[in-house]
Amino acid sequence: MLTIVYATAFYAVSLLLIFALGRRIWLYATTPAPLKIPTTPAPLTKGGVALRMLREVTVFQSLFRANKWIWLFGWIFHVSLAVVLLRHLRYFLQPVPLPIVLIQPFGVIAGFAMVAGLLALWARRFVVERIRYISGPSDHLILALLVSIGLSGLTMKFLARTDIVSVKEFFLGLMYFDWRPLPADPALIVHLTLVLVLMVVFPFSKLLHAPGVFFSPSRNQADDTRERRYVGSAKLESTPRRA
Repeated sequence: MLTIVYATAFYAVSLLLIFALGRRIWLYATTPAPLKIPTTPAPLTKGGVALRMLREVTVFQSLFRANKWIWLFGWIFHVSLAVVLLRHLRYFLQPVPLPIVLIQPFGVIAGFAMVAGLLALWARRFVVERIRYISGPSDHLILALLVSIGLSGLTMKFLARTDIVSVKEFFLGLMYFDWRPLPADPALIVHLTLVLVLMVVFPFSKLLHAPGVFFSPSRNQADDTRERRYVGSAKLESTPRRA
């Protein structure tokens, strides 16, 4: 019964994530950008825009210029999260590629760094007055969810170990529609439940800044208004006047 419940849940939630996230991205891509509003100093060419976006998504250039402490904790969290996600690919690939094998020891360290970065970012929402003023319940709930996922994962690694071979067989079985039993370990069940909640919340929360940054007019536009006339990316529908 446990295997049936979680297998069905992962199928349903994965479909929800794909369609809801795809719809959001489609809305971002089709939303009109009637004004030329790049944040200056801005690049003058499309190649420069590409380099700027690369710096934004890899080293968080604008955040570094704005606040060094927030940049440090945010960068630690995001880089550690990327390493942790890469480490988890071993549960979905057979055979496991050599780069994923080599990254396994670093993934454990990244798990601690991810939780530490999240706790620091969460603490600033209590310590910094202006951040505390604009923080809503959803901000705290998302941070609590991410911290809980990290802590439950570390718990399985060091305190309540689970059968990772059976876990891998379960997820490979989901991919090939050949269901295998899911271990009934409490720590694993808590971890997977929190991951399912995150997958549901992701396309409806502020976590959409991940794909949204690529569609930000202040970041993806070149400062070339003097060289060429700008035409909005989509037509705005005019509202007919009433007599």
